Amino acid sequence: MELLYVENHGKRRRKMKINPDQDDPPSTAMEHLPHEIIHDILSRLPISSLVQFKCVCKAWRALAKDPHLVRFYLSTTTNNDPCLILHCDFPIRNQIYFVDFAAAPDQGKDKVKRINVPFWPMMPEFDVVGSCNGLLCLADSLYNDAVYIYNPFTRNHVELPKSLKYPDQEVVFGFGFHPKTQEYKVVKIVYYRNGHSTYPRARRLVYPQSEVQILTLGSPKWRSLGKISYQLVRRPSEALVNGRLHWVSRPRRYNPARRLVSFDLADEQFREVPKPDCGGLSRCNYHLVVLRGCLAAAVYCSYGRLEIWVMKEYNVKETWVKEYSIGTYMPKGLKQNLDRPSKIWKNSLNGRVVRVLGLLQNGEVLLEYKSRVLVTYDPNHGKFKELSLQGIPKWFQAVVHAGSLSWINTPIDT
Repeated sequence: MELLYVENHGKRRRKMKINPDQDDPPSTAMEHLPHEIIHDILSRLPISSLVQFKCVCKAWRALAKDPHLVRFYLSTTTNNDPCLILHCDFPIRNQIYFVDFAAAPDQGKDKVKRINVPFWPMMPEFDVVGSCNGLLCLADSLYNDAVYIYNPFTRNHVELPKSLKYPDQEVVFGFGFHPKTQEYKVVKIVYYRNGHSTYPRARRLVYPQSEVQILTLGSPKWRSLGKISYQLVRRPSEALVNGRLHWVSRPRRYNPARRLVSFDLADEQFREVPKPDCGGLSRCNYHLVVLRGCLAAAVYCSYGRLEIWVMKEYNVKETWVKEYSIGTYMPKGLKQNLDRPSKIWKNSLNGRVVRVLGLLQNGEVLLEYKSRVLVTYDPNHGKFKELSLQGIPKWFQAVVHAGSLSWINTPIDT
């Protein structure tokens, strides 16, 4: 593979072909800069450009693997626009796309890129159940119990050991990293029933038994933490804040309030997190999201309205603040593809038509509508803008992702 390298000398430009396997790197001013300046320069590149950077020559490839650069690059991602992983499950489930909002405006065609999954033959259908520090956690959706950790940019991946499996089970996943323990952990909350069910599969089942299984990456086997007293909504953890994973509990017949439940990756204990006194979180469906490092709850209100509450100081109830109130919006992309668009609010999964993904640098809220359309909302002017990105799949599940060259054995500074 050869790349075109361009040197500028005043008004003159000299082009040369570079073989990335050559022993001598190209002569550039970068070689004479202090490492701190080099790291600062490279940390400003979008991840797609950083991946190309390491292909220039052996010296630059080695620099891209520098643990100090990996840590510094991750520390700057909170100041950039969020990146997205789009998991496409239509017509097949083994497609992953990357949306790079940091790409230059004149590189619109490069904002969406398809990523090949190297272990596809072994796991043809999967779910993206977590993202942390540039690593994805992928779980087999065909009940073969395979779980992989994968960096889509370095293409490093590892299959985790198998865990105890029950004949009739539902699994809630969590994947995260704790800055104090410097450990990555995968959590499986397994709900199951003993024997065969006499209920039709079309009915929503309540699994009476539970077991929490946890694996510290690098360990040879899973550990059991016993039962869990909460019935969690059956979707992966949606927010990792302060080394804690967070879920929303399902309403129970005699206890209809939805609870906000955390799991501390350090001491491996479940705890309830205080909710704001808005009333809606007890009665309405809501999902969790991280906004500028804070835990936030997106509450579904009547008539398709959405409220976003942010906990300014973690675990302090009095610091919950309603930051956004977003009205009803119907993207044109949905109107053109729905026979009865007026039914959209009733037919959405778990009552969710719109999902909050994060905030852009300009203060706009990034939204996903019914796994079909990406939209930005300007809270200052109350305006919506549908994003038209070349190459975006027709159906997808968006996961906020911090693109990085990191890997499991790369230590992360606190």
